[in-house]
Amino acid sequence: MEKDPSATGDVTLDRAVAQWLEYDRNPKTVSLVQGLVKEGAVEALQKCFSSRMEFGTAGLRAAMGPGTSCMNDLTIIQTTQGFCRYLEQSFGNLKERGVVIGYDARAHPTSGGSSKRFASLAAAIFISQGVPVHLFSDITPTPFVPFTVSHLGLCAGIMVTASHNPKQDNGYKVYWENGAQIVAPHDKGISKAIEESLKPWPESWNTEEALKSSLLQDPYQDVHTQYFTAIQKHCHHREINKGSEVKIVHTSVHGVGHAFVQSAFKAFDLHPPYAVEEQKDPDPEFPTVKYPNPEEGEGVLTLSFALAEREGAMVVFANDPDADRLAIAEKQKSGQWRVFSGNELGALLGWWMFRCWKQQNSDAAAVKNIYMLSSTVSSKILRAIAIKEGFHFEETLTGFKWMGNRAKELLDQGKSVLFAFEEAIGYMCSPSVLDKDGVSAAAIAGEMSAYLATKKTSLSQQLTAIYEEYGYHITKNSYFICHDQDVIHSLFERLRNYGDQKGSYPTECGSFTISAVRDLTTGYDSNQPDNKAVLPTSRSSQMITFSFSNGGVATMRTSGTEPKIKYYTELCAAPGNSDVTQLQKELDDLVDAIVENFFQPQKNNLQPKM
Repeated sequence: MEKDPSATGDVTLDRAVAQWLEYDRNPKTVSLVQGLVKEGAVEALQKCFSSRMEFGTAGLRAAMGPGTSCMNDLTIIQTTQGFCRYLEQSFGNLKERGVVIGYDARAHPTSGGSSKRFASLAAAIFISQGVPVHLFSDITPTPFVPFTVSHLGLCAGIMVTASHNPKQDNGYKVYWENGAQIVAPHDKGISKAIEESLKPWPESWNTEEALKSSLLQDPYQDVHTQYFTAIQKHCHHREINKGSEVKIVHTSVHGVGHAFVQSAFKAFDLHPPYAVEEQKDPDPEFPTVKYPNPEEGEGVLTLSFALAEREGAMVVFANDPDADRLAIAEKQKSGQWRVFSGNELGALLGWWMFRCWKQQNSDAAAVKNIYMLSSTVSSKILRAIAIKEGFHFEETLTGFKWMGNRAKELLDQGKSVLFAFEEAIGYMCSPSVLDKDGVSAAAIAGEMSAYLATKKTSLSQQLTAIYEEYGYHITKNSYFICHDQDVIHSLFERLRNYGDQKGSYPTECGSFTISAVRDLTTGYDSNQPDNKAVLPTSRSSQMITFSFSNGGVATMRTSGTEPKIKYYTELCAAPGNSDVTQLQKELDDLVDAIVENFFQPQKNNLQPKM
């Protein structure tokens, strides 16, 4: 009997490939898979088909290409069919309310995939089931999708974006009817529905017919108008803005942000920022940067600094490619540029939002209704400001899905949520968007810069003033790369059974005494009377926080999307202790002790951040 030329010798793989070729109608991905089969490229085929992308609370994020492990037409169809079925089960009025779909400018010519194409396929599926779809006619920042969900009272939102990931990646981010990202158990429910909806429905490929349907609407103009009206509630110094001579450079890093930040500045009567010409138009190749991530700091901002020098600008703003995050740098008297960390910007924006609120509210008792939020790995500076000023501060788990959902709960109770942030340069300055928003944050930071200039104060000087008043909060965050899950598991288990004592955590780290331990993997918290953590716990990820008797806090956690073990450390000093050099040295010593005693990079073969 002649051997089947398409057989790889792996029965499961052969079955997966055969099913793929039966279902897929994109000629480019079909051809890529057929080519791999013909070449007998078993390893490449296994990479494409060995697993299905996991749908989590952040939705999907993976490289574009063929197979079940990648973002492509077929996996988008399967995902959307499952999501549609889940929404039908969850909402009796889905066909009255509908959904919104937005997309960024990413594209992958080799596999024929692009954000716009994926968004059109998603729209076709909902329309085929009689669900109204508000599909943006052009690229849009991620924050516009949650804004539209809330503004139009929709059941859900989808944003096709991979944010600041490398150029080959794409993603599928999902919002619930409350305007916040989904949390458990929706992820599991959607995942199960996807598994039950793998065969494409006959209408699912028919984007041309769907895009002619009366169920399809374009929310672009209306949302554009409503969004820029909504954020003007946070404009408090219009006259100062009009006359301000502060020059600001802005880069959208080849993403969607340029036009929207220009409009946000206009809404605040700020002079338009100088745009970095080489980076202002969307380009899926991101040709001028190694990684399109402003968190990487100076490398991404080289062209911005050069333009600022030419124009005599002292401040640079940078959005990531889907404009939901914001980085800021300021030229110092030395001529060097200072790129602020996410925690430093959280301090500045939190101070500013409260200051503006206080000026508008003379009733001293009203402060009891005010809330600010940050993630548990972010700086505790908002806590220090809250204690002194009398408003409420709450911590959530890492990620804006937690802050967005908690903010919605508080708003529904009649509370006022002024500000939320995470150290990964994400800020929610307006409750109109229950997610991080780099567009509104840019306009608000622009106004803050204009106001401070009237006081002859720079952003750096104001940050120092905040620390002088509320206590210095010095942070140091980094990570190690580790591809071996067993090593990661044993590293964390060693900390839970320290000194070979089962269930015993370390009481010291080098010369530093540990005063409390919280383990959000197991649910243990030594600070609570019953030793049970207040924040939700998850066995699927590793996360331990150590508090030290010197005011230091250190969290070690795994990343949900990358092969990294991250650490976040902070030294919180009392107001009045302003010996920054000594505080910095103490934090450096603490980090060295944590790396040496808890990470053990040599023993565990961990690669440090480059």
